[in-house]
Amino acid sequence: MLARRVLAPAFFRQRRLESTVASFNKDELLMLLQPPLTKWSNIIREAEKVVDYPTSFMNLRRLLSDEFANLALYLRKLVGSNQLVMQTAKNVLYGDTKNLQPWGLVILLLSKSVRTYGANPKTVYEQQRQLAELTEMMRSGHLIHKGIINVPYTKRSKNTESAIFGNKIAILLGDYLLVTSNAMLAGLKNPDALYIVSSALRDVSEGEFFGERDEQNIPLPGKPKLTNDDLDLTFDTRSFNIENILGKSRKEWTARSIYNGVSLLGRGCQAAMVLAKQSREIENYAYNFGCHVGLAWQGAIELQALTSDSKEQFSLTSAPVLFALESNPDLYKIIEQAKNDVNHVDYEDLKFNILKTDSVEKTKMLCEAHAKKATQYVDSIGHNESIDMLKKLINTL
Repeated sequence: MLARRVLAPAFFRQRRLESTVASFNKDELLMLLQPPLTKWSNIIREAEKVVDYPTSFMNLRRLLSDEFANLALYLRKLVGSNQLVMQTAKNVLYGDTKNLQPWGLVILLLSKSVRTYGANPKTVYEQQRQLAELTEMMRSGHLIHKGIINVPYTKRSKNTESAIFGNKIAILLGDYLLVTSNAMLAGLKNPDALYIVSSALRDVSEGEFFGERDEQNIPLPGKPKLTNDDLDLTFDTRSFNIENILGKSRKEWTARSIYNGVSLLGRGCQAAMVLAKQSREIENYAYNFGCHVGLAWQGAIELQALTSDSKEQFSLTSAPVLFALESNPDLYKIIEQAKNDVNHVDYEDLKFNILKTDSVEKTKMLCEAHAKKATQYVDSIGHNESIDMLKKLINTL
């Protein structure tokens, strides 16, 4: 009887919430899911005014489209839950201050920073908007699928109706985003742009097979090696030699990050210049700019995950961990326990030992170096309001 009294209010609150959400239109749902205004999101709003386009919810607008409305009921049932896939989706749509990486906005700002040659500027800019949106959708679809594949064994084995249902919906969600984005890419009718973005999708796929992993497909770092060539870096994945990369902290982190999506941002920036018929030199500047921005942001996110008070597991292939292994190779013995399951690692002990090394300082220097490189490349592209806003985005994180 007591249990009924306790559960009844929660039950009716949930029913009222579902009824309220069901009555929202698309614009109201966008406002509901809008992240709180912070210094970071304020700058994003300021940048959106420069491109005259709200980029924060590109992928979400697609999720709320009429053709996808038949899944709205099921998605709504999961929004209030703590289901693993919904955690991934929520982070994709409105992550914390340091996780809200506005890739589409970067592409649009870069697009607006250059002149368009040989075509109607309005037509080209509309194509660039589609490019920015499909890049965001590809990234979101990949992250959602990855969130299903890389679920820890202890959580994956929960054979509950909610978990099974959530994974099926998430697969459909990720598939929808990827299929729709590929259709939009083909709709640009530009073979060069299609090839460039497709090469980034190849990188994202190959990244799932890079290096050693535990039995749940969670990536593990390479065994640390003493080397003098760790600064010899490249963003060209075709030249990657896995045996010459794994175990070398800076090279390994760069390769993993490029494979894990940074290439997609770089290729999106490059394709925007192709649509504007810029020179090959400007295309290369744009690609390198996008890669350096992505690497700076990735390093900042990983640093935050390690230095925050959160008890959540941090990535064993993040920059601070790899730098710590470089400084203290004996820490690899702790990570070797993760061969069967990363949950076998004592994360608190590992974090304590990592923070005793100079890995935090090295990661900060890494982020600053990539931010500086990104600024240099974008300065080579132009000098205008859009470029100034890009530099502000780079240096705010």
